[in-house]
Amino acid sequence: MAALVWTLAPVPGAAAPGPLVYPKAYRDHTVDVYFGTRVKAPYQWMENLESRKLARWITAENRLTDAYLHGLPLRAVFYRRLRQIWNYAKEAPPIQRGQWLFFSHNTGIQNQSVVYVQRGPHGKPRVLLNPNRLSPNGTIALAGWEPSPNGRYLAYELSVGGSDWQTIHVLDVATGKNLPYTVRWVKFSNVSWTRNSQGFFYSRYPEPPLGKAISQRLADQTLYYHWIRKPQSDDRLIYARPDHPEWIIEGSVSENGRYLFIDFQFRITRNELYYMNLGNPEKPDIDGAIHPLFVRDDAAYTPIGTRGDTVYVQTDQAAPLGRVIAVNLEHPAPSRWRTVIPQGNGVLVSAHLADGRILVHRMVVAKSRLALYTRGGRLIRSLSLPDAMGTVGGISARADSPNVYFAFTSFLRPGEIERYDVPHARSSIFFRPDVSFDPDHYVVHQVFYRSTGGVRVPLFIVSRKGIRLNGKHPTILYGYGGFDITLTPHFSPEVATWLRLGGIYAMPNLRGGGVYGQEWHEAGMLNHKQNVFDDFANAARWLIGHHYTSVAHLGIMGYSNGGLLTGASVTQHPHLFGAVYVGHGVLDMLRFQKFSGGEYWISEYGTSSRKKDFKWLYAYSPLQNLKKGVCYPPTIITTSTDDDRVVPSNAYKFAAEMQRDQGCANPILLHVATATSHIYMPTDKLLRHDADNWGFIGTEIGMRPPELARRMRQMEF
Repeated sequence: MAALVWTLAPVPGAAAPGPLVYPKAYRDHTVDVYFGTRVKAPYQWMENLESRKLARWITAENRLTDAYLHGLPLRAVFYRRLRQIWNYAKEAPPIQRGQWLFFSHNTGIQNQSVVYVQRGPHGKPRVLLNPNRLSPNGTIALAGWEPSPNGRYLAYELSVGGSDWQTIHVLDVATGKNLPYTVRWVKFSNVSWTRNSQGFFYSRYPEPPLGKAISQRLADQTLYYHWIRKPQSDDRLIYARPDHPEWIIEGSVSENGRYLFIDFQFRITRNELYYMNLGNPEKPDIDGAIHPLFVRDDAAYTPIGTRGDTVYVQTDQAAPLGRVIAVNLEHPAPSRWRTVIPQGNGVLVSAHLADGRILVHRMVVAKSRLALYTRGGRLIRSLSLPDAMGTVGGISARADSPNVYFAFTSFLRPGEIERYDVPHARSSIFFRPDVSFDPDHYVVHQVFYRSTGGVRVPLFIVSRKGIRLNGKHPTILYGYGGFDITLTPHFSPEVATWLRLGGIYAMPNLRGGGVYGQEWHEAGMLNHKQNVFDDFANAARWLIGHHYTSVAHLGIMGYSNGGLLTGASVTQHPHLFGAVYVGHGVLDMLRFQKFSGGEYWISEYGTSSRKKDFKWLYAYSPLQNLKKGVCYPPTIITTSTDDDRVVPSNAYKFAAEMQRDQGCANPILLHVATATSHIYMPTDKLLRHDADNWGFIGTEIGMRPPELARRMRQMEF
């Protein structure tokens, strides 16, 4: 494997002989003016992703980065260990359709998981769809799939190069052959079949201009119905909102096939909900009237199932932690709503109709709890889980099935699938992997620390048992802090590899996330975004103050909104961290809304087109807050040429400016991937990508596992 040849090259930090010579990035004289404030934008030309000048610069940056990374002995050690741990079977909870179970399975390091089907929980599985056969390098990703109600068809979505743009295909389950018609220009959409299995609802955008599929600002998503035996040109337009072109539309058919619910989302945690009575499920009337159900700008509303004319809805209306209500569709006035399951201890993550009962998943300070209720709201029992500090996911339940399937994982426990027999209250293992990792050597703690305003922030710490708190442990602090997303315990081969090599992993639940519900989210969004960065910095100070690590041994990592977090953190506190990973981050907060789906994030961040928003965005935007001559810690910035969610110009501009401003010899690296995107990456590429980033961070913060020391001694002779 040529990329992993052992070579001695200048390593960062004290061992580095001098500063790197970076490719020269052209600077022009562009200036943007915001409400009288002049903001220099010398790299704005990099927003033209088709620029040949940009392509040459990217090639030079990658050449420099690859040479540097391939000279790090720890990178090869991390890759070998990571590949060993990663190579275990992985499976998702099955989706039930009549007597059939559909599920995805990966034998270990397959680039893409394979879809299987079997008859009942004890049937013999057979391969239904193997996306690894679609491209030799795994760059055609299976982005999603949904079986029809009768189990005869499988609608599946393919993504080329990992793009968010997807094409829907339909497979005949019996023959394994595709039907002739496909559905294109689908993005941020589900597939929801009508009960008769003859078609489905989906959401699409207008076809973007040639060459603009990555950066084109998204607008005018619409809901359509597709008949599986007709071309897309015959699809029926169901719902559009030209008055709100930036909002997201999603359709979902009730399990009994009688109703279509239309979710119209205009904020991360706010939506309107409409419905259509489809009439006879076997001959659905898709041209029926659309009725408003919840059109108050006050909460999130998610239908979880129906019984007769009653719809059960999960909402945080008048319940910041969430509740379940019952609404009669003939009399939907708020005065007629009935609370079925009131707000409880912990955040309501999801609720599901299961065999005539309601299964509720709550998070109590980022730890999963499951409970079963009657439809009237009486608690039947709490379910026992394998670990008190773990995460439930992928719950697969049906109102007419006695079986519930769900995944369970923790920091030290890889994902397993449980089957819960509702009427008999029995749990059994449907799938459990065998992993080359012994959890008995490690321990997980959840602690709390104080941050700005006196709030207590939860922090998970994972380490080897019995460590001495001497401030010398290489430690990764990973954060996100946004969009109401709660970081929860889950098994990560990267973290397991880091632990095995002697590191500590720390993960705080910053404001902006959802660990304590909507108030916690709102405390870290819009003009309160600085709280997120303060929480992260205070987590670092807590770890240092309690002698888990030191500045020199502390690395920070974040991806997407977490890349914004680490980008802002390194500009605000350049001397608090030993190394930084900025992954696919939103880094130019003055222009993010102009590209791709950035407009959807205005409700979270604000927009520079409003004066009051501009002030707080300009105050923390990572790109505009880099300063000439500051000694920034070793930093690696990553993106992909095909990232159509957080456009790569964010990383290009930030890396160019940071390299220019760097006031010392610490390396500032940019790595630009190809044929991958924001969330899809084939396993082979992902392993190398992770080895690059974790190997870089580990080297910079002094990770020296015994096997690395042995290897280095061998290299001296």
